[in-house]
Amino acid sequence: MNQPSGAQQINVELGEKESEGIYSNLVLISHSPAEFFMDFTRMVPGIPKTKVYARIIMTPQHAKSFLKAMNDNISKFEKDFGEIPLLGGDQTREFGFKPPAPDKKNAPHTP
Repeated sequence: MNQPSGAQQINVELGEKESEGIYSNLVLISHSPAEFFMDFTRMVPGIPKTKVYARIIMTPQHAKSFLKAMNDNISKFEKDFGEIPLLGGDQTREFGFKPPAPDKKNAPHTP
């Protein structure tokens, strides 16, 4: 494989524990002026509480490069295996199932 001029090959070591991976079906993303924070968790139906299993912090430039790489990989996946179906209409609000409704008596009032 030809590498672009100036490209550097990186040797990446994958430890045994890390090679097992961490399953996540929910990622909470926030940002500051300097960083993006991605908290990977998993929701289980009927259990209203979860924990963060991994937090990834990236600079805005790395986050944008990550988005580009994910888009490229999803395009390649869909070319090989077909379009990935999305569940429901508004993908920003639900993923696979509805999280438990907030406790109405403790919920903040919105006009």
